[in-house]
Amino acid sequence: MPHAIRATGLTKTYGQVVALDGLDLEVEAGTVMGLLGPNGAGKTTTVRVLTTLVRPDAGSVEVAGIDVLREPRELRRRIGASGQYAAVDEHLTGFENLDMVGRLYHLGAAASRVRARELLEQFDLADAADRVVKGWSGGMRRRLDLAGALVARPPVLFLDEPTTGLDPRGRVGMWDVIEDLVREGTTLLLTTQYLEEADRLADRIAVIDHGRVIAIGTADELKARIGGERIEVVVPTSADLEPTRREAALLCADEPAVDERDRRVTVAVDGGTRDLVELLHRLDAAGIEVLEAGLRRPTLDEVFMFLTGHDAQAEGTGEGPDDEEGVA
Repeated sequence: MPHAIRATGLTKTYGQVVALDGLDLEVEAGTVMGLLGPNGAGKTTTVRVLTTLVRPDAGSVEVAGIDVLREPRELRRRIGASGQYAAVDEHLTGFENLDMVGRLYHLGAAASRVRARELLEQFDLADAADRVVKGWSGGMRRRLDLAGALVARPPVLFLDEPTTGLDPRGRVGMWDVIEDLVREGTTLLLTTQYLEEADRLADRIAVIDHGRVIAIGTADELKARIGGERIEVVVPTSADLEPTRREAALLCADEPAVDERDRRVTVAVDGGTRDLVELLHRLDAAGIEVLEAGLRRPTLDEVFMFLTGHDAQAEGTGEGPDDEEGVA
């Protein structure tokens, strides 16, 4: 399958800040690539380079078959982009915003109007189309911003934190819209700090830290890097945690994790249900009551912590910009 995005050896510094440090990235056409990383990892700088907004200090990059550094103007005609905040004119109506974008792309007056109405229907904004955007909700503005990125039907789309500031219902609605786009063949590069978002939407995920891609693969492949399954056991009292930890430690060389707040012990195992049954037998023989017990696979949050040493939620929840460059 051909590559819609290919970046090699990208470097970019801002004074003493190294935003990109030899970053390599390839995205196959018609797929979704998720970029994960803590604040300051280089995600937004990567998107800005790929969309011609920032010129790298070194490296090569090709998007949609176009050399980004040699033909930036041509590339802008072939891509769509939506940033962390909705870039819409709140003094215009929804229809006027999209019609204006169409005219900027030189679609012509008639084609711009038709495309604007089409997108307003697609994004469930038709009822508000002729209302000034200033009175719209945040979720509606985000959908309008994404619609604007699609006016010219770009083969490659860049979404930088597309669900920033949305409530859970709005986030799920945006996911549905994005999934529809991908089914139509759009190539998508998505930066996010919502790990559930990457798990649901991305065909492959690249984890970035300190300006480099430190791991890449499907969600399942990344999860497999930190071992198999996890047994979780919840006990009635805090006094039960230590004896439960000791029994769990007999199943694996790795130290079990203890969550005192939830009275939960978690241990990585290779034996699956066999190890779960054995632990329950051990706890029963030791007279330790078990409130809950289960077997689960690693989460992307655990992968993130394993690879970067950062907790994704502690580093950022998508509420603010990824400002690794130290500039607005």
